[in-house]
Amino acid sequence: MQGLDFSVVSSYLDIIWVGVWWTATITVSASLVSVLGGILLAVAVLHGPSALRYPMRLFSWIFMGTPLLLQLYLIYFGLVQIGIDIPALAAGIIGLGLHFAVYNADILRAGITAVDMGQTEGARTLGFSRLQTLRYVIVPQALLNTAPPIGGNLIALLKESAIVSVIGVTELVHSAQLAISETYRPFEFYVIAAVLYYVLNLALEGILKVIETRVEATR
Repeated sequence: MQGLDFSVVSSYLDIIWVGVWWTATITVSASLVSVLGGILLAVAVLHGPSALRYPMRLFSWIFMGTPLLLQLYLIYFGLVQIGIDIPALAAGIIGLGLHFAVYNADILRAGITAVDMGQTEGARTLGFSRLQTLRYVIVPQALLNTAPPIGGNLIALLKESAIVSVIGVTELVHSAQLAISETYRPFEFYVIAAVLYYVLNLALEGILKVIETRVEATR
């Protein structure tokens, strides 16, 4: 019976660190897509014209009702059949970002509707247009009020980033699989991957905690 030998990991640290780098890059990029996309979806559903509002509701319903894995397959393998060829890395970022954007939009819709109507009336009295009121008054306050639950979604996004390995993106799990294919030692490399994911998760939680603390200080 083959025993455990973590010393084999040292020979593949370069591959593992590449995976860590791309996992962090994918998480940051997809997080930006998810937050910005969530803002646009929330505003479109609440304040957009009917021609925009209902398609956005349908879009959200589709992304909430289907698995992330299927969405990645459709973006990467499906769109190429209609002439839209998206590189694997971009497809992974877009898929992750849009998947979590619809959940962020739900949170932000609640945050936007919770902002006191007096804020809107005050902004309009000062001469702000409807769009300027949303941009400079309502949406910033909604983001402040919903920072903790959106932060929770970003942590979930980090964990789900491993799924982009199925379309060939070299993130942490994919890097571990490359090392396993050469060493036939899955336990050691999957344990290392799990530890590194936990470290990345702690780092993200720390960043979000700092943001939340600063948000509270502005209230």
